[in-house]
Amino acid sequence: MSDREVVYGRNPVRELLRAGRRDVREVLVLDRLAREPWLRGARVRTADKATLGRLAGTSDHQGVIAFAGPYPYAEPRELLAEPGPLVCLDGAQDPRNLGAICRVADAAGARAVAITLRGSPGVTPVVCKASAGAVEHLRVARVDSMTGFLLEARQAGRTVVGTDPESDAGFRGSVPSDAVVVLGSEGAGLRPRVAAACDRLVSIPMRGRVASLNISVAAGLVLFEAGRPA
Repeated sequence: MSDREVVYGRNPVRELLRAGRRDVREVLVLDRLAREPWLRGARVRTADKATLGRLAGTSDHQGVIAFAGPYPYAEPRELLAEPGPLVCLDGAQDPRNLGAICRVADAAGARAVAITLRGSPGVTPVVCKASAGAVEHLRVARVDSMTGFLLEARQAGRTVVGTDPESDAGFRGSVPSDAVVVLGSEGAGLRPRVAAACDRLVSIPMRGRVASLNISVAAGLVLFEAGRPA
């Protein structure tokens, strides 16, 4: 693993600096952005658009990139001590979906996300960008066995709620404020062993002609239900 990672985009770099969890080696910006107040105190150097694109590996850098230390993953057990809902992603493979889920998780008051060690992209620059910097504030852990982690969560007294479009149970009123919310992969959903490790399975009622939602939208609906007053 490299000891230097790229973070790009205005919000991701701003949240990287705000969170203060990683060593930020240098921030490269277009000249017109170099004196923005939120960059005060950072080691800033100007560069042209082509250089930023080459270093970021994309043109989607919005004129700002940073070189930072590796992402500080949490230990899985540490997540169970965090208040509020905990998000578990069983095989979410698309980095943009992972980032979007982290963004909505932070907005809904979740502080922790568990992802699988295999089959998940981890926190990459694309994930950071798609999360608008939310990953810099969340505690993200990589678990070797999602089934084992969910069983450990149940033993710790947490209610594990899985999302399954085939379930007859709606999600309204079924998601406690400290629930462990489990979402499956974009295409296959929850694996049978993971579904069996949940206390309950819930579905989101669909009234339209397209019987599916993007996984980040589904995550938002269920997580905001966890924060809804009883």
